[in-house]
Amino acid sequence: MDTAPTPTSHFFTSLRTRLHYLDWGNPSAPTLILAHGGFDHAHSWDRVARAFAADFHVIAPDLRGHGDSDWSTDGGYSVHNSVYDLAQLVELMDRSPARIVGHSFGGAVALRYAALFPEQVAKVAAIEGLGLSPKRLEENAKTAAPDQWREWLEGRRSSARRLPRRYPTIEAAVARMRERNDHLSLEQALHLTVHGVNRNEDGSYSWKFDPYFHGQPAFGGVEENLPDFWRRIICPTLLCLGLDSWASNPAKDGRMAHFPDARLVEFADAGHWLHHDQFDRFVAELRAFL
Repeated sequence: MDTAPTPTSHFFTSLRTRLHYLDWGNPSAPTLILAHGGFDHAHSWDRVARAFAADFHVIAPDLRGHGDSDWSTDGGYSVHNSVYDLAQLVELMDRSPARIVGHSFGGAVALRYAALFPEQVAKVAAIEGLGLSPKRLEENAKTAAPDQWREWLEGRRSSARRLPRRYPTIEAAVARMRERNDHLSLEQALHLTVHGVNRNEDGSYSWKFDPYFHGQPAFGGVEENLPDFWRRIICPTLLCLGLDSWASNPAKDGRMAHFPDARLVEFADAGHWLHHDQFDRFVAELRAFL
């Protein structure tokens, strides 16, 4: 991996939860916040952060329940709370308007924040952060709300009984990381794994993220109302899509039309983690956008 600079670790409190973030220095430069996706951590942005640290004050938070941030006491990880956390972080930085880049769940958080506080965001980029496709929403709507609630409750109870998975060696955890994303090089997978696990008392390894992040409720009309948020994003918006990903193309399914000023970039030979899979091209596209 690239050498220096290196970040410093900091903590702040949001909704009575102690949250961690990495600060890459250069505080007089414009603020660039990098929000990771679910089951990930702030160090997943290290290569991207290094590429931009000379021109921006790069901040990479660990979302609640991830990395070195505390877990929610009730095991709840609604997007509402993460948007609140981001708002708190931007206010603490006191250098708005910020540029914000988010991946997956982090992209969903970034886009909602940009809609709620348009004066605080200069530009926003989302890597597959639009949520469920219109087709998936249509399919979900066929299930009655009480049935959705019961399915969620039973799923959470099942998760509560399940013990977190343990890996006997770091190599075993790396193998699992590459299983999730076969585009990763061994070096990339090792970096992500080393920063993404804790060592257990018996010497085994477990992921840092709270397993309760699984199975967050997908009911309540939140996803259906997203176009109302997207219409309020007034800053330039960059949407990124990996052509090997499961994500739906927002230009083809109609979602991109809700944004006042959005552009889509597609990445060949890249999956859901396209900022890892096509790092050089992603950095070039992001730099031109910023």
